[in-house]
Amino acid sequence: MRKVVTGFVHENGQQMFIDVGGGGAEDESNCAGVQAAPTANCVQPGRSAPSDVLYTCPMTTSQFQLRCVGEQEFVPWARMIADTYGMDRSEEELADQRAATDLARTLAVFDEGEPVGGASVYSRMLTVPGGVLPVAGIASVGVAPTHRRRGILTSMMRAQLTDLHEQRREAIAALRPSEAGIYGRYGYGPATVGNRMRCDRPAMGFRPDTDFGDGTVRLQHADQARPLLEEIYDRVRTTTVGWPDRRTAHWAVRLADHPHRRGGATSLRFAVHQDHGGRATGYALYRHGSAPDGSGGSAGVVEVVELAACSRQAYAALWRFLAGIDLVSRIDYEGSVDEPLPHLLVEPRAVQAAPVDRLWLRLADVDRALAGRSYSLPLDLVLDVWDDFCPWNSGRHRLQAEAGNAVCEPTTAPADLRLRAAELGAVFLGGTSLTALAAAGLVEELRGGALSRASAAFRGEREPWYPGGWAFPLY
Repeated sequence: MRKVVTGFVHENGQQMFIDVGGGGAEDESNCAGVQAAPTANCVQPGRSAPSDVLYTCPMTTSQFQLRCVGEQEFVPWARMIADTYGMDRSEEELADQRAATDLARTLAVFDEGEPVGGASVYSRMLTVPGGVLPVAGIASVGVAPTHRRRGILTSMMRAQLTDLHEQRREAIAALRPSEAGIYGRYGYGPATVGNRMRCDRPAMGFRPDTDFGDGTVRLQHADQARPLLEEIYDRVRTTTVGWPDRRTAHWAVRLADHPHRRGGATSLRFAVHQDHGGRATGYALYRHGSAPDGSGGSAGVVEVVELAACSRQAYAALWRFLAGIDLVSRIDYEGSVDEPLPHLLVEPRAVQAAPVDRLWLRLADVDRALAGRSYSLPLDLVLDVWDDFCPWNSGRHRLQAEAGNAVCEPTTAPADLRLRAAELGAVFLGGTSLTALAAAGLVEELRGGALSRASAAFRGEREPWYPGGWAFPLY
């Protein structure tokens, strides 16, 4: 059973190969009008859903029907989703998308037999503070322009989260919204931030005390590089919060390099760092591009697609290599908010950065999710959670954590903090702080001193970030 989906989305006006995840043609404020059977379930993973199988969710009866997509319904469903984003699907693209889609976790809303809304779940493993947890990647979300403001998106969101809870699937859901204002009402909060960096290459002089190690950086062909990339990525992602697993299908999409999808840039280059003993310890994927130089001409740009390093020496050596490429005035890269690069430079202002929200998280099951990560300090905390969209989460939860172990369960004890589900999603990966949310009036301290300790306990060692930019859950 494969969990990856392919498609197209526009990012900065450019058409790219990507899952149309978490955004698009949505939205409504109520779920009236959608019919679903109260007891039926989707078929087992790996099997096609017949047309009479309905998704479990408590909805109001009317002209619409919410259920899993059947085999013969997949093509019109996929075309409908693409159309909500103003795009077409070729037969080849439809075949690729079908091969990657689990119909048992693919929803549609039908109006007189025609799909008018859809959303899918793609299961991934995500690194969280202290471990790795399964996460439901939400994608392929759309509502036909003829059926907006009728509760269709709300119905699909409720059905997905209800299924995660009742079937005890993934305790966490995550998506990368195309419109950030949509998903807070469903309990999603912004949990990772990407740092879009624009580097003035001629000004990138490294500090004289920078430790580059004694390894080497070499350019390799894609076939040579791929097994090394996979090995390096797996070593880095298990210790980097916000990085998901990558299976064969994920790598195939990550390294897809079709000429018409390069935005005028070159094919991918593969720079691999090896230490003194010959072990691969880092890589940089990049392209050569160009941008207007302000005087009617163009200037060379290196577009760094992805960079991973197993050591600080490999990281520094890879950036020295990139900064040494001739005929280039600028290097573009999206990294973490606390990216080390500026601290390696004599002139830190050579790197200008702009933050952008990336992964939004939702705790489908508060107790299981909070017990699944570790905390920076011993903690005995009672949270009063307000969750009107997933009412099973509402109420007080006692979180006890010590020595890497955590337990969370319902309680009647007095609460220390009060907050909504969306704020729990925002702080879960250790980036957004409880104190910052409290300063915005989104977290209420009910016991003196609880806020500062809880905020410190939830924070991670480094800022969480997702290396795929806008691509989750595709790779």
